Amino acid sequence: MRTPEERFRRLALEAQSAGRLPSISCAVFRGGETVWAEAFGHADVDGGVEATPETRYAVASITKTFTASAVMQLRDEGKLDLDDPLSKHVPEAAHGTPTLRRMLSHASGLQREPPGEVWESLEFPGEQELLERLAEAEQVLPPASAWHYSNLAYALLGHVVARITGEPFHEYIRERFHRPLGLEQTTWGPSEPAALPYFTEPYSDAVRREPVLELGGKGGESGLYSTVGDLARWGAFLCDPDPDVLAPATVEQMHEVRVMVEPDWTLGWGLGIELWRRGERVFGGHTGGFPGFVSMLVYSRKEKTGAVVLTNSGTWTKLMATGLGLAEAALEELPADVEAWAPEAAPPAEVEPLLGRWWSEGHEFVFSWRRGKLEARIAAAPPERPPTVFEPDGEDRFRAVSGDERGELLRVVRGDDGDVTRLYWATYPFTRVPETFG
Repeated sequence: MRTPEERFRRLALEAQSAGRLPSISCAVFRGGETVWAEAFGHADVDGGVEATPETRYAVASITKTFTASAVMQLRDEGKLDLDDPLSKHVPEAAHGTPTLRRMLSHASGLQREPPGEVWESLEFPGEQELLERLAEAEQVLPPASAWHYSNLAYALLGHVVARITGEPFHEYIRERFHRPLGLEQTTWGPSEPAALPYFTEPYSDAVRREPVLELGGKGGESGLYSTVGDLARWGAFLCDPDPDVLAPATVEQMHEVRVMVEPDWTLGWGLGIELWRRGERVFGGHTGGFPGFVSMLVYSRKEKTGAVVLTNSGTWTKLMATGLGLAEAALEELPADVEAWAPEAAPPAEVEPLLGRWWSEGHEFVFSWRRGKLEARIAAAPPERPPTVFEPDGEDRFRAVSGDERGELLRVVRGDDGDVTRLYWATYPFTRVPETFG
């Protein structure tokens, strides 16, 4: 019988062979554990150096997940608001009106790259030049009108982090994320053992070296090198964050859809996070592309399971298909553990009369007390649909903090005898038996 590792290995080998990749390094993780990691091919073709899971690759735009996390961390600390305009933190920046929220979700409308032919010259502006030349950059779309990928926006977000903290952006990311999470093999720029970047010839099986890039002032959007093990650890964190680094509710917010990319709703964007819908499941993560490198981190937060794919070829059209395929294989081969049920404490006395079935607008709802929280769900909803969860908001008042009607008030009405007679949620009346309006 084939083992899960054999299935993962075959998927990786087929991808490396069909894609004609100098090397591929892959990993599968579940929870905080890397359950499989393997590499195939050569990190250095001319030198005959084989790739290993410890080989470091440029991860390109996966760097943006760290930039976005830094912005959210500063938001949680009260040092910025996501609706702040760029000009509040970088006053000299032209196009200072895009908000940080829109920049995070690629909805700012800023042009894709810094001014100039940077991808022809491969000479990227330093910090001062980047800011000085912003007046030349175009607002190619009205803000919030559509998704438009912008490396320039993320370069500027890196400067926002540096301005607010008074620290170099690279150092802030290292101290606040890499070191606390043990990402010891993740560095700014190449460090040994680093894979060399290649271009695979289209009409032969020869490869050519690509240049190793110096990014100048673009560190907010790219620049990190990493291994599959470190990125698996980072993916596990984004599935189940350490609250000492970033609040779980904040990471949840980063994974909420802000803008759709594809008209069939299969690709969207959160706050610094790519979102792929495959059937009924939504995966989070990010891809990266660079001369001589493409990469992908992908995971299912619900199952805390995902995959990492790193290569040293910049031309590979099957990156997302391979990454998502490997993640789906991991979910099939490594099903989530089933937790034993255990009794919990009884609900508070004031909550107990709210539990059970209620009706509103002809729909039956079930209110329950689970894991110390008041929950509500439509009785006919499939069991996998998350319930609405409430937090107390005063006497006989609760606020929906997740699920349907998030943010809306649930108000409890009691009769003269203290019995609960009616609920009002988002102003709609809820009764114990079906009633018509009026």
